[in-house]
Amino acid sequence: MTDYWLSKLFFDLQNPSVGAEWRKNRAPILDRYPLSPDIRAAVLNDDVAVLAPRVNAYLLRFYLTNCGISDADAIAKLKTLQTSEEATRG
Repeated sequence: MTDYWLSKLFFDLQNPSVGAEWRKNRAPILDRYPLSPDIRAAVLNDDVAVLAPRVNAYLLRFYLTNCGISDADAIAKLKTLQTSEEATRG
């Protein structure tokens, strides 16, 4: 299930001025969104395992890149999650 406010945050970070502000200090931007404490903590820790099921994959990938995680590392994180999920089901 997607989280509207998490998706809205990730979408808004596409704005260059918001993205620049985010890279300087995340807290003031996070305060603009009514995120649950566990989601807020996941954002602060870049916890892909918590974030991925709650947001569109394209927004997540952009978010990780915006946080300074290279595109290759972002894709690797997503693939690791997929592999872990498959092992759990399998």
